[in-house]
Amino acid sequence: MTLSTTRAMHTAEAGGAFVRTQVTTPPPGPGHVRVTVEACGVCHSDAMITSGLLPGTTFPLTTGHEIAGRIESIGDGVDGWTLGQRVAVGWYGGSCGYCDACRDGDGVNCAKLQIPGVAYPGGFADSVVVPAIALAAIPDELSAVEAAPLACAGVTVFNALRRSAARAGDVVAILGLGGLGHLGVQFATQMGFVTVAIARGAEKSSLAKQLGADHYIDSTTENVAQALQSLGGAKVILATVTNGEAMTATFDGLGRRGELVIVGATPDILQLSGLEFINNTKKMYGHASGTALDIEETMHFAAQTGVRAWTEEAPLDDAGTAFEKMLTGKARFRMVLTTGN
Repeated sequence: MTLSTTRAMHTAEAGGAFVRTQVTTPPPGPGHVRVTVEACGVCHSDAMITSGLLPGTTFPLTTGHEIAGRIESIGDGVDGWTLGQRVAVGWYGGSCGYCDACRDGDGVNCAKLQIPGVAYPGGFADSVVVPAIALAAIPDELSAVEAAPLACAGVTVFNALRRSAARAGDVVAILGLGGLGHLGVQFATQMGFVTVAIARGAEKSSLAKQLGADHYIDSTTENVAQALQSLGGAKVILATVTNGEAMTATFDGLGRRGELVIVGATPDILQLSGLEFINNTKKMYGHASGTALDIEETMHFAAQTGVRAWTEEAPLDDAGTAFEKMLTGKARFRMVLTTGN
């Protein structure tokens, strides 16, 4: 196996611009594979990485953790994968394998979790070397562009919903109709929930219905909690936005033993009293992404049910423009970089 010289979009310093750079991708070591990147999604979490906010981040770096491509070469000790096989890698980019979390099948909460872009160069590049444990097989029904966003955004909302208290027929509300929310509505609908979309503005009602929502609540004109109670109360509210005030406004819309599940990463404080939790025995918790197996199961569910991220494609060299479009909320709804490989 030889060294490979390829493109990568480097960020030289915290908050710096993306600069095309020629890099040398080494052959994969034991337990690793080298993947030719065909597509890589642009995630809001990439902003945390390129801003240097995550512990262990060093510059220059190559971000990107919604990777889809094919295996180019395989290191020693890797079983179960073949050259040319189509694979995805997400926020879960590997784990230690021996801690309590890993041994419990909860590797995404491993204290030594490896995140592409932080632990090793990420997918804003032509090629990446990743731990084989991070690989998820892409089903034939999905293209690389379709698979990439499911490796982070998709698995995040899919896992949050399937591991919640909600069961088919329950009222489930999705707060937000952006990059996470538009997938959340689709997954919730296909799981058999009575799906309620919550967003700002009457004009988003048609979008909500197009995505499969049974009901739409315009948070600018309606009391969200009262509207949810009029539907019997939500068993689960999946908060995909990054606005603490908007999350707080939904909480009293939960029904008996209802859950507010937060997947929108925000430092905002939620203003809730202890009494609000005690009434109807409600709870609130956060949910992280998922392991490689979770990603694989997310993609299979999407392939079987027709759930797809709505994407806008941009060439790898235009990473900066695509990143800015994502940050300003102008993407509809996931930006995906393509390499031409």
